Amino acid sequence: MRYRTLGGHGPRVSAIGLGCMGMSEFYGATDDAQSVATIARALDLGVTFFDTADMYGVGRNETLVGNALRAVRDRVVLATKFGIVRGPNGERLGIAGSPEYVHAACDASLRRLGVDVIDLYYQHRVDTNVPIEETVGAMAELVRAGKVRYLGLSEASASTLARAQAVHHITALQSEYSLFTRGLEDEILGVARAGGTAIVPYSPLGRGMLAGDTRPLAELAPNDFRQGSPRWQGENFAANVRLAENVRTIAAELASTPARVALAWLLAQGDDIVPIPGTKRVGFLEDNAGASDLELSAAQLQRITELVPKDAVAGARYADMSAYGR
Repeated sequence: MRYRTLGGHGPRVSAIGLGCMGMSEFYGATDDAQSVATIARALDLGVTFFDTADMYGVGRNETLVGNALRAVRDRVVLATKFGIVRGPNGERLGIAGSPEYVHAACDASLRRLGVDVIDLYYQHRVDTNVPIEETVGAMAELVRAGKVRYLGLSEASASTLARAQAVHHITALQSEYSLFTRGLEDEILGVARAGGTAIVPYSPLGRGMLAGDTRPLAELAPNDFRQGSPRWQGENFAANVRLAENVRTIAAELASTPARVALAWLLAQGDDIVPIPGTKRVGFLEDNAGASDLELSAAQLQRITELVPKDAVAGARYADMSAYGR
């Protein structure tokens, strides 16, 4: 495993992290024992960067991850997020970023994780009813109180990120970034780099499609998040499968796997990029972690970009994009 430093002077983490969301919700049935085994295998492979959020499983994911990492707490970088508010039955109640909510959410996450300090604390989505300066100001208070080490944002626009950077150093911006989703490259990536903010791509495998999971909706679980994804609908799905097959072709030429090629492409976009592919299965984890060993030449990177051009993917990322790019 290779390692990278987040945000210039932030924590040193594995070049491939582990997104834990699907261990508790969103991608069909869950199995805590299987998830804990996957986290244990990640540690064996040198993964040190683990990502959760208070809204995943309505808090259950933080509890799961915290318990699984308790014995190795000093060896890992633990990231969580706040801001998407859910009710006890999982209902979405909106987005919150008031200073009072920031403090309350942090205390609740600390309890569920079973830790004294959160390594990296993100605002999950921007609350447009609260100036970002107020939200980040409250997050900075958490740093001064010793409850949080580093700050991050998720899915923030370039202008919001710049305003946040003026209040406190933003160590990382977590947003969707992959061969399928390259909007960050237009403006946000430049602002992030100017302020020393690392990029932590989530869904770096296009929710599995870039890794070869091209099952149609009828073969996915009824509660699978992708059931409502525009990229899995009708002609969009067919067009995106063709793009994914191009990645499979390249992987075969390199005697590698589609997941490793897609992740290696991301890693090659800069040393400040640390993807966090999510999985709850050991086999997929091992495949993803292997991307750390795959170095692509300039010619190979060019061929990948030609076969999966920017903006070639069909369909929006989400059916409702109103909470993104604020």
